[in-house]
Amino acid sequence: QLQLVESGGGLEQAGGSLRLSCAASGRNFGDYAMGWFRQAPGKEREFVAAISWNIATTRYADSVICRFTIPRVNAKSSVYLQMNSLKPEDTAVYYCAGSTTYIDVANRDRPKYWGQGTQVTVSS
Repeated sequence: QLQLVESGGGLEQAGGSLRLSCAASGRNFGDYAMGWFRQAPGKEREFVAAISWNIATTRYADSVICRFTIPRVNAKSSVYLQMNSLKPEDTAVYYCAGSTTYIDVANRDRPKYWGQGTQVTVSS
């Protein structure tokens, strides 16, 4: 089991920035591709960003390109979501997720492990 715990959510004004953190435990973090997903009220969960285990490959949803980045620090068993130029439509519960297969995170939206989520609210 890979346990994932998100933190860093909160309330921010439009145009501001937030940094979400995801701390992993239970397995060798370096073996896992990681990603972030989000779910807004009344909407389906959607992919936000993904990063391969060796940091060589990343993918972003069109809606967050040039605003969000997904750094990871394997030595700290952590992945982050740096969110800049926030918009009200970014309001959602954000979930950290991981899988040993990159494509499961980046393209198939079916990572094996999920965190509990952290709320991000952007006011206009």
